[in-house]
Amino acid sequence: MSLAIAVTVGALFALGTFLLLRDDVIEVVWGLAVISQAANVYLISMGGIQVGTHDLIPVLVTHEAPFPETADPLLQALVLTAIVINFGMTAFALVLSYRTYQENETMDITGWS
Repeated sequence: MSLAIAVTVGALFALGTFLLLRDDVIEVVWGLAVISQAANVYLISMGGIQVGTHDLIPVLVTHEAPFPETADPLLQALVLTAIVINFGMTAFALVLSYRTYQENETMDITGWS
């Protein structure tokens, strides 16, 4: 399973880098979005699964052992925040790209004066 996740993260980073190097503004924005999602997948995969304890799952104080396996909730909260910030950044970049298209009448980076 870890090999599949490593290949997926590597493919996402490769695709994002490929899109960043394109001449079209929209493809550059998509490249940024793909790279940030690849970083999120990497962080979640490195967080791992841990055996549940009272410290990790305070709701299970009344339950008896064994506790279920769980991912680190702090890491999940940080990645969720990163996803929301990435969504706002992508929306802003797309609006900025549209405004640039209105001014320059092209989406090609090499055609700007």
